[in-house]
Amino acid sequence: MLNHPSPPRSVVSRITAILSTFLTGDSHSITEIARMTGLPLSTTHRLTADLAAWQLLYRAPDGLYRIGSTVQQLGSDVISAPALKERAPQIVTDLCEATGMRARFGVLADGRVAYIEKRLDPEPVTSFSRSATLPAHASAAGKAILAFAPSSTVAWVAQHLTVFTSRTLDTPDRLHRALGIVRLTHIAVAHGELTPGQRAAAAPVFGCGGAAVAALELELPDLPTDLVVAKAALAVAARGLSRELTADRAPSDRLRLRLVPEPFAASPAAGG
Repeated sequence: MLNHPSPPRSVVSRITAILSTFLTGDSHSITEIARMTGLPLSTTHRLTADLAAWQLLYRAPDGLYRIGSTVQQLGSDVISAPALKERAPQIVTDLCEATGMRARFGVLADGRVAYIEKRLDPEPVTSFSRSATLPAHASAAGKAILAFAPSSTVAWVAQHLTVFTSRTLDTPDRLHRALGIVRLTHIAVAHGELTPGQRAAAAPVFGCGGAAVAALELELPDLPTDLVVAKAALAVAARGLSRELTADRAPSDRLRLRLVPEPFAASPAAGG
């Protein structure tokens, strides 16, 4: 019997094969993608570059590829109105006024936390900005999200641990131990890990599927005194927002949620 060669795969089937290698949430190199899909290395390189340009994939600084922000937005579940970005300013304002502490709402973008905040002054809540980000491993909000993030995201952050102070989590083992505590308590605490003397606590906000999509954070003037109040306020606010995100509504009543703020969604460097 003659063995007929397989017909050439269409562009759509090749793209599907490439994207399917990320179903487990892992990161892959060009060589790994080519091996897993059976595509020539040159074809794999060309298609992954095109997919990255459209933010369907994200190429990390170490050369590995992972799912990009566009796919995350398509795959993220939908929530009831008002949208998260509309609710966040109200929530941080309420947290600030109720506790008398500086309040933040943050989302993860490329290993850093993009955030808005309400300070203890008459000024309104700030907007998301490229200049307003925090390193995930050295901030309470970042650790609150990472504790419930995909393993590939944690692995990438663990490989890029910048040391800021003597308290910064400077090894993957220290980071994983800290995240394990957050998973048990649902509260992350940062004490002098980014700036000496700076103290904060944060709670994760969950979307559909149990992944943390954001975090609420309070800056603590005095850690022993304020932590108890902060934990209680953060738990109530985070649970309330999580319930809104996972509310069971008819599909026709739901809105698409853009997790990454607009300024970050505009460039390939903003993959989540």
